[in-house]
Amino acid sequence: MDSEPQKDYKQILAQALRLDKPAQMHLIADLTAHLNRESEAAKPAARKRSIMELQGIFKDIWKGIDAQEYVNQERAEWAKRDEEREKELWGG
Repeated sequence: MDSEPQKDYKQILAQALRLDKPAQMHLIADLTAHLNRESEAAKPAARKRSIMELQGIFKDIWKGIDAQEYVNQERAEWAKRDEEREKELWGG
């Protein structure tokens, strides 16, 4: 024998299946939106973080690298890419 919630579900499904396609799609969208709101509300609030938590996290990566030289190399690469793009655009 079906439980009461199972009977309700079957009745609701039967009613939904009698709807035309646009109404069924609207029903699905409404149910999805409702479930998304419910799941968002159930999530614990994210705690605010401080940028200072990142301090020193990757300091070892930069060991032995001259900061100014690194910046110069990056800028040179950007300039080279810009020149290549201009040549592609303007046929140079």
